Amino acid sequence: MPFYQPLVLAKQLATLDVMASGRLDVGVGIGWSLDEFEAAGVPADRRGARADEFLEVLRSAWDDDPVEFAGEFYRVPKSYVRPKPVQRPRPPLLVGGYSEPVLRRAATLGDGYTGGNIPLADLTTVVDRVKSAARAAGRDPARFPIVCRGSFRLTPEPLGAGRRALWGSADELREDIRRYAEAGVTELFLDPNFQPGGAELASVLRQLETLAPKA
Repeated sequence: MPFYQPLVLAKQLATLDVMASGRLDVGVGIGWSLDEFEAAGVPADRRGARADEFLEVLRSAWDDDPVEFAGEFYRVPKSYVRPKPVQRPRPPLLVGGYSEPVLRRAATLGDGYTGGNIPLADLTTVVDRVKSAARAAGRDPARFPIVCRGSFRLTPEPLGAGRRALWGSADELREDIRRYAEAGVTELFLDPNFQPGGAELASVLRQLETLAPKA
């Protein structure tokens, strides 16, 4: 979030939601690489407080006109902001990270939580923390989305015991996906970007077709 101007981003995301016929999910985080902050020319300090206001501006921009916001970091004078997203009141805001302030942010200002490549062994703990934060914010934990990214590699033959989760044969990957669901993840998206040799498009499409549910 710190690398963007929230009102401009709100308009861009609303445009995407219109183009996608209301199918946009928005994943946001506060960033972690100090080198990236320096390269982007933005301060890394107080990025949590800045993120809270950033989310408030997004929510305001997608609400009914006129839009108005006054905070410490951002100010929007009374304005008419278009387009509005198809999804009302807004596209789902999924907040990512692992600290307690992030979980609070997800539960109070977001609509769900998103995590990176969380090992299966750690998932139960993460899910429990997310649900506790949702409960503390007066949200129904059973209806609070928990989305996880999973780097995967599909192999022709099973890799067997000791393999990395989401690496292996199609049957092994399907079993891992089932375990993610049992741990409380409501949506898992498979990320091919870290496959050995890189994510070659034709190869990735073949793998996804192999893993697609059978009709």
